[in-house]
Amino acid sequence: MPSSEVIFEVFDSPEGGYEARALGYSIFTEAETVEQLRKNVLEAVRCHFFDASQIRSVIRLHEK
Repeated sequence: MPSSEVIFEVFDSPEGGYEARALGYSIFTEAETVEQLRKNVLEAVRCHFFDASQIRSVIRLHEK
C-alpha cells in the first residue's frame, strides 16, 4: 500500500526564496516566501496526483 504522506525537503534557493523537492516523488516547486511555498507545494501535489483518490493526506515540509 502506498504511503499516505509526502515529505518535502526545503532549501534556500541560490536565486533567493525557497525550493522544495518531494522525497520519493517527482515533485518540485519554488517560491519567494515560506507562505507561498506552502501554497505551491499543495498545488504541486494536486497536479502530480491528478486522480483525487491518489492524493496524499499528509504533506510535510522539512527544512534542511
